[in-house]
Amino acid sequence: MSTTVRAGNTVMFTGDSITDCQRLESEDGLGFGYPLRIAGEWGLRHPDRPVTWLNTGIGGNKVMDLAARWQTDVLDARPDVVSVLVGVNDMGWHTLDPKGYVISADEFETAYGRLLAPLARAGTRLILIEPFLLPIHGVVEAGGGSVLIGEAERAAWRVDLDPKIQAVRRLARRYDARLIAADGMFAELSATTGPEHWSADGVHPTPAGHAALAAAWLRLVA
Repeated sequence: MSTTVRAGNTVMFTGDSITDCQRLESEDGLGFGYPLRIAGEWGLRHPDRPVTWLNTGIGGNKVMDLAARWQTDVLDARPDVVSVLVGVNDMGWHTLDPKGYVISADEFETAYGRLLAPLARAGTRLILIEPFLLPIHGVVEAGGGSVLIGEAERAAWRVDLDPKIQAVRRLARRYDARLIAADGMFAELSATTGPEHWSADGVHPTPAGHAALAAAWLRLVA
């Protein structure tokens, strides 16, 4: 079952840096990632159905950060469709800061559900993109180059992330949202091309990775 996007609808993307993608530096405020690709492809396919596209993603955001700005950045805009991608910063990112914020899968699910509930009550159509971690190889720099992330760190992140992916899948069912199973999608794509084709650091998509997210999103709408 697809989500219908009608002429005159407002579609909002929100989440963390994967959605943000330098939106404040872009002319249309959509950034340079999958939201821009979606808007462009939609305009090409459906010139008879103009849509207002909004992006309120902020780099580094966790689910609690979204909660703090949800009313002003999302609910007050009264969007017809809301697409959410959050969770990678709720993963094992305390690796980057030992004193950093840690959230359990249960707490993550509860907080995420509080974001979705008022939208569902208002009849807003929802699209959830599950967080993902690609199985890249080698060591990469993170935290502005202050921390090195290797196989051991990514293995710990995977243990942390998997229950949160399952939480997003449960929330999609609970709130009748369309789900993009992005973690599985990227794992399947990586099996033939190598994961670095889709994300250099395992978290942030390459242009090809953003294209894959956009294509998956567009398959869910009509």
